[in-house]
Amino acid sequence: MALEGVSQGVDQSEAQAVGGSKTTQAHSSSGVLKAAGAMGAATFLSRIMGLVREQVFAYLFGAGNMTDAYQVAFRIPNLLRDLFAEGAMSASLVPTFTRTRHEEGDDRAWRVVGLVFRVLLSLVGVLSMIGVIFAPQLVNLYASAFHQVPGKFELTVRMTREMFPFFPLVALAAAFMGILNACGVFFLPAFASALFNLASVLIGVILARVFSTWGANWGVHPIEGMAVGVVVGGAVQAFCQLPSLYKKGYRWVTRRAQDPVWHQDPRLRQMLWMMVPGTVGLAATQVNLLVNTVLATSQGPGAVSWLNYAFRLMQFPIGIFGVSLASATLPRVSEQWVKKDFSAVNDTLTRSLRMVFAVNLPASAGLAFLGFPIIELIFQYGRFHPSDAEATALALAMYSVGLTAYSAVKVLVPACYAMGNTRIPVISSVLSVGLTILLNTWMVKPLGYWGLALGTSIAAIFNAAFLLNALYKILGERGERVQVRAILSGLCAYSGLALSMGFLCYFSHKGLRVWISDEVLVESLGKAGVWIARLLRVGILMVEGLTWVLVLSYFFKLEEFQIAFHLFTKKFKNKLSRKQS
Repeated sequence: MALEGVSQGVDQSEAQAVGGSKTTQAHSSSGVLKAAGAMGAATFLSRIMGLVREQVFAYLFGAGNMTDAYQVAFRIPNLLRDLFAEGAMSASLVPTFTRTRHEEGDDRAWRVVGLVFRVLLSLVGVLSMIGVIFAPQLVNLYASAFHQVPGKFELTVRMTREMFPFFPLVALAAAFMGILNACGVFFLPAFASALFNLASVLIGVILARVFSTWGANWGVHPIEGMAVGVVVGGAVQAFCQLPSLYKKGYRWVTRRAQDPVWHQDPRLRQMLWMMVPGTVGLAATQVNLLVNTVLATSQGPGAVSWLNYAFRLMQFPIGIFGVSLASATLPRVSEQWVKKDFSAVNDTLTRSLRMVFAVNLPASAGLAFLGFPIIELIFQYGRFHPSDAEATALALAMYSVGLTAYSAVKVLVPACYAMGNTRIPVISSVLSVGLTILLNTWMVKPLGYWGLALGTSIAAIFNAAFLLNALYKILGERGERVQVRAILSGLCAYSGLALSMGFLCYFSHKGLRVWISDEVLVESLGKAGVWIARLLRVGILMVEGLTWVLVLSYFFKLEEFQIAFHLFTKKFKNKLSRKQS
């Protein structure tokens, strides 16, 4: 059953809203988990398509100077996306929409949403044009070392300009997604990113083939086809959500006589002011990213690409459940906070964090212990060599240390916004960024490129711990007793479970490389035998790891993992049965 959205929840009686009964809390937690399950299923499809996109990219271009140029070019508009789309804007828009709808009605809420869309599009459009004009200066700031390789800097500048239109498109997509989430629609907005990956791959590969044949005559490199594909994918991701938005009631509400002029609208101003501290905090994060990129470009050809491939894989479990759970939690916490149901807020956050531990700790152990066979299966073809797989696996193991903390932060930061506190995320972000820069600058010399991944993970753990402590102080001020024991017991239990699974799968992989070797299947199946052998090994290890975690979670009565597993599989079964019918 789909989650009942905020649009339904605000129509309930005040007795139900403020009561704070155990039944209400149970329904709230169940609703968040169901919504996260819907988003998790959609995001799983999206991440699969994202891996296909990265796989195609690795096969065609490998990990070297050209891919380093692409990664830096994509990172520059993506920096602005993080600032204005998936960060402060989304976390500010949902609580503002929820509060306006609850207190002033639908017409007023939709007018505020329309104003936000217009202001956002105007702002990001201007920033995109500035980015296109000053692309050489931006690339020089990020990757001045590219001047040392002939043509590398110039290619990066061209692709930066080609990909800047992606920024306003994806900013609109994130705004549409936030409003749909607030209205109880979770699957489609999450699935929209799968359509982005699909469109960007199809268009990118087609244009890469075209440019490889005729691009030399036009002064265009084949990899620029992938850059154009990103822009087309961004358009698909944004506009595929519009029909659902209109179906939920979105319309442009003209200004009535009693309404203020758009730039004096108190709700719009409230949202923009909520964005300011968050944007400052995210700007600090981008300074961290800038420093890491500069440090990575100093580690020789391929370092930027190895870190990027590893980070993409690490984002897979975060996107499937970390971001999904955060997006499902934000509307629920916003609604509970508006209704002053602090007990329900406490319960929702505790349950959400235990779900983060249940899913992401085993996932981080799997990526850390089995990074090489996973990367070997997904990427080690074409121009992506075994040495690239080994280097990427090492970076992935270091990123995996902070995977659970990353997911927890995705839940905790929007919760701060839902509670109307924008100061805490800023302080936490600035402190964690300072720690990251300090650690990475110190660790990159003795450890090399993978020291950047490890330093980033350590800082993520600090960030999550700081936010959690601050949030529960806020709840304590409202008379809510912090459920520290429930959180710590979940962290310890799922950590032990994850480590046991990781060691089991690691030693199993040693045996499988002997029993199911590439050479044996190549003799009977030809070149396809290599891929089949790798797929069999990884598939057996995944089934073994999942079975081990399910058995132990059942034996030790760790219900969160069982709930997540059943919700996730149930959503897939429902979607498949609908398609078949």
